[in-house]
Amino acid sequence: MSRYNTPFEIHVHGQVSLRGDVTFEHVQDALKPIWKYAGARSLTDAAGSFYEDEPGIRFDAQDHVLQMCWTIEGDDDFRQVLDEMCMNLNDVAITGAAIEVTFYDTEFEDEDEDEVSDTESRDDFVMLFVGPDPAAIMQVQRDLLVQDVISLMERHFDGAELGGVVAAVDQLFSQRFNDLVNSLQLGKPPRGTGGGNSSMGHGGRKPRHLH
Repeated sequence: MSRYNTPFEIHVHGQVSLRGDVTFEHVQDALKPIWKYAGARSLTDAAGSFYEDEPGIRFDAQDHVLQMCWTIEGDDDFRQVLDEMCMNLNDVAITGAAIEVTFYDTEFEDEDEDEVSDTESRDDFVMLFVGPDPAAIMQVQRDLLVQDVISLMERHFDGAELGGVVAAVDQLFSQRFNDLVNSLQLGKPPRGTGGGNSSMGHGGRKPRHLH
């Protein structure tokens, strides 16, 4: 899976609950964009991560769960396969799920940050969302936003005081869903890349998931 002189280590992290009728072959087809990018001939060949301490890509047939904690070497063109992967996962997911994708700049070393004055890392972080329909995707987006907002505001307020904040978030998502229905977009396949992304300059590197 190694690529010559690649600028990024790309980490894909998430857990997707799948329909009960989904088989390994379905999962392999859904993830074909990323294992083909890795230069593999099958999901089995690509399932191992670049780092041995990461479980890689695993399909639990008994619990119907896809788990991904997988790092690959690559370039910005990896972004082009993510949308197709998410659309495929929409077809096999039973609930909404979030997938984190982190691009680590391999040319920017943590130990050298004190010596770098005007150079920033090209680290980037993208949050993707998949689900069987727009409502499921919005639900997981809502849940993550509520967690983030509560975590931030609990530094200043007691959790019991934040009911109104949660209600306001719910109202925003309810309005967005109503707008979606009214615009007749509900009948179209849900997009997997419903989330935004944020770049991180040097000094704010996202730590790698450890297991």
